[in-house]
Amino acid sequence: MQTNVIDAIGLLGTLMVVLAYVLLQLERIDPKSLSYNMINLAGATLLLFSLCFNFNLASLAIEVFWIGASLIGLWKYWRRSVVRDHSTN
Repeated sequence: MQTNVIDAIGLLGTLMVVLAYVLLQLERIDPKSLSYNMINLAGATLLLFSLCFNFNLASLAIEVFWIGASLIGLWKYWRRSVVRDHSTN
């Protein structure tokens, strides 16, 4: 893959992670929401992909933890949804 495409993918990932954080700070997004966790997961995954071509150990570590935190948030969101659905039945 061309370096420019890989860099663009990594930059898009960075933009997504930063966007989620800025929206959080502006109180425009709920940290427990599906959208917040999906934006973070997608951004971190794109960054991780770019690191497969331009390796940096410190960046790899933070992206693995960022993906893990996003997955935890998504799992908790899913559990809240399941509990809410069961309580309305």
